Order: sequence, then structure tokens, then C-alpha cells
Amino acid sequence: MGVWEPSLGASDEWYTPAYLFDALGETFDLDVASPSVRWHVPARCWLNENDDGLKYAPFWHGFVWMNPPFGGRNGLEPWLDRFFAHGTGIALTPDRTSAPWWQEANLRADATLFIAGKVKFIRPDGSEGKSPGTGTTLFAAGERAARALVRAQKSGLGAAMTRATPHREGE
Repeated sequence: MGVWEPSLGASDEWYTPAYLFDALGETFDLDVASPSVRWHVPARCWLNENDDGLKYAPFWHGFVWMNPPFGGRNGLEPWLDRFFAHGTGIALTPDRTSAPWWQEANLRADATLFIAGKVKFIRPDGSEGKSPGTGTTLFAAGERAARALVRAQKSGLGAAMTRATPHREGE
């Protein structure tokens, strides 16, 4: 839910807009990287920045939502490794298709959705922010998540790519 990607002259904390969740049509068991403000992720449980979702990774359960801190150049890699090891959920990342971490995540994902247009993330005060410099990708782990990305495509959120057969860690 919280995107802690540096933005010129602004907060590092940005929230996922509700329309993404509406298009996915899912309720999550756990938001693994939630800001302290719950905002509107449809989740039953949350781990926030103080909880450190990576530290509590053994306690991840069920269908997860992950909008991790984007951090520095390789800041997403440990989050994506943990996400795919968990095996069921949806992860939001920047569209950096030429980055090695993005290429690896795409190969591990059961489906990938390129969100149409640029997402205007929400500021902590509830106002809409400016569009980031890059687009946004959703990665699916597991069949349920892949179906959600296809459903989001049908609702006009973007273009989904799916695997012919679901990917499993270790294959």
C-alpha cells in the first residue's frame, strides 16, 4: 500500500488508489507493507513500516497485497523474493522492464499486468499526487492472483500477460 519512492520535494509515502482494488475485485488476507494509515486496501491484516514486513515474513499468510517500499536501485529485490516464495498474492512495482529485477519477477509471475496510463498515487493527506515518471506493473503469484489480473484487464485497468500454466517456485 505504501510506496516510499523518493519524489522531488514531496513525501516518500504514497498510497495505492482505490480504483486499482476495485478493478482487481479481491479482498486480501494481509497487506505486507502498509503505511501506518490503513487508507483503503481491502485487507484483513496489515504489517506497516514499524512492523517491517520482511522481518515478519515467516508470518505472512493467505492472499497478500504487496506495494513495498521502492527504495534504492535494488530495494525491491528482497521484497519480490519473499513475495514469490510466499506464492499467493499481488505485488505492485514500477514498470522498469529493462531492470534485471523486473525481468526476473516477470519470469516468476503467473501473470503480469501493465497498468494503462500512469497511476496517480494518493498522498498521506488524501489528495491525489502527480503521475510518477514510470508506469506501474502488477505481478501475480498463484492462480487466484492471475485471475484477478485478467479481471482487471477486462475492467480496463491495463494489459495482462498470463502463463499457459502457473509457475511454481523451484521449477
